[in-house]
Parts: sequence; structure tokens; C-alpha cells
Amino acid sequence: MDAAELRAMQAPIKDRYKSDPAAAVITLKAKGSIASEGLTCKVETGRALAVAGLHPASGGSGLELCSGDMLLEALVACAGVTMKSVATAIEVRLKKGIVIAEGDLDFRGTLGVDKETPVGFAEIRLRFEVEADAPQDKLDLLLKLTERYCVVYQTIKNGPQVSVSMKRM
Repeated sequence: MDAAELRAMQAPIKDRYKSDPAAAVITLKAKGSIASEGLTCKVETGRALAVAGLHPASGGSGLELCSGDMLLEALVACAGVTMKSVATAIEVRLKKGIVIAEGDLDFRGTLGVDKETPVGFAEIRLRFEVEADAPQDKLDLLLKLTERYCVVYQTIKNGPQVSVSMKRM
């Protein structure tokens, strides 16, 4: 796909959202079941069933997916797709590249070992390694726009309002 094809594909969508802003607001959903054996949650991904469990650092077997890993994987996936889309739009030919996300967790917080230790990632680092013939200013623009338009990155960075509730089934 080249820049013209990308613009042509997205033009009617952008036009619709300009004329009907409410059409652009979509609720994404994820669903899982905790009605399985062991300390696991079966997550419906839309393509398959993923079984998430405890990370080995908190007592898990390591056979199930760790939700922290899944968060980083979602970041890598979103950032990678966004970078390829932006590269196409600004006509930067990426010969190859990799996207790496790393996050630091202190499991003392998760396990309640130390009440002062925060639960969750203390730091997340996202890195791109690319091979391209583009000049540095184009690569700088590519990174800036990828950061700007990556949904998962912006969600993590800006911390949206979150609510939690429970009801009986």
C-alpha cells in the first residue's frame, strides 16, 4: 500500500467523522471468564481464546499469559501498526524494523508484601529500531507522529478515567 491508497481508503471514513462526529465514538470491549480451574481467566480475543494467569514472580506456572505481558504486547502491536501507517502516509520506506516495549514491576506491591510499594508498572519504555534510507528529519517526524497517533501509547501515557463495578450474576 502506498500513501495515495492509504488516503483513498481513509478519506470516506474521515469525511463521515467530520460530518457526524458521534459516528467516530466507538466502544471497544474485552470479555473474559473466571469460571475455569486454577488461577486463570479465559479472555476472548475475537480471534481465539487466550488464557491469562499469574506471572511466575507471583506464583504462576508461566504456562498462561501474563496480563502485564499482554499490555506490553498490545502497546507493541498498536505502535507497530501506527508506525507502518504513518510511514506509508509520509512516504518513508521502512526496509525493516522492530518494536520493543519493556516495563518494570515490583511484585512486592502486587503480592502485598510491602504496602508502600505501588502496584503496577513503575516505568514503561517503548523503542523502535528501524532500517530506512530516509533522512533523520523524516525519521524524527515518523516517531513524533507515531507517538501522537498510537492509541495504546496515548492511553497509557494520559491515564484515562477508569471505573470499576461489580454485580451479581
